Amino acid sequence: MKLGLKIALTLGALGLAAAAAWFWLARPAPVIPAATAPPQPAPAQVAAAPQAASSSIQHPIENLQADPAAAPADLPSAVTALFGREAVLALFQMNDLPHRVAATVDGLGREQASPRLWPLSPAAGRFTVERHGDGDTISADNGQRYTPYVLLLEKVDLRQAVALYAAFYPQFQQAYEDLGYPGVYFNDRLVAVIDQLLVTPDPAVSIGVHLPTVNSPVQPTRPWVLYEFNDPALQALSAGQRLMLRTGPVNERRIKAKLRELRRLITVPAAASGPR
Repeated sequence: MKLGLKIALTLGALGLAAAAAWFWLARPAPVIPAATAPPQPAPAQVAAAPQAASSSIQHPIENLQADPAAAPADLPSAVTALFGREAVLALFQMNDLPHRVAATVDGLGREQASPRLWPLSPAAGRFTVERHGDGDTISADNGQRYTPYVLLLEKVDLRQAVALYAAFYPQFQQAYEDLGYPGVYFNDRLVAVIDQLLVTPDPAVSIGVHLPTVNSPVQPTRPWVLYEFNDPALQALSAGQRLMLRTGPVNERRIKAKLRELRRLITVPAAASGPR
């Protein structure tokens, strides 16, 4: 239902930064049994599929300022230096980080983004709703679960994160190709997903939700993770957009502000890539 910075200290902070914005905010609803699975999202609402290997690169990483000599020798050390040991221990999943970042960024633009591959731990607590008449809406207090992630995002020095992202970029590019996209440019995919997140709707009223019927003799032990949006148009959004909505309108606006800044920093034209 309702979805990045310092982590990708190399996409590291950046990709994570991007991904995290999206991704760090909450656990997306798991896949529901086929009999009750939600409808497929409309193609126009999903980030464009990765370009073929023969397509031209839109946002070359070479345009970004990278200083490998100033970066820690390895990605885990870089992430820890950027976010701090305490935050890393509390919020990050550091094993196989490049793969986690690449898979999360790509998944946020699709129907599902597997929480088991996220670079950040899911938000604590449970998704909460409020009863209004015969229906439920997302609780106004639910957004508080995501406050630690939003604060982390807002504290990140995105210029430093982008520089580290550029320094460690080969690791993220390789991880993305290993997902099954040989020759496809990861930074272009990151920009496409950010663009999609930035156009996530900003509903003026509380969002109605409901629990789907599970036609199985075994009922879920954590039903609150299955909530769906009542509005079919919202339910058909990508995993990242649903996650953005789930964080609440205030958090959504704060995340979008950082995503706009991040996008600007990772799409520097070649002519503007000199000292600044």
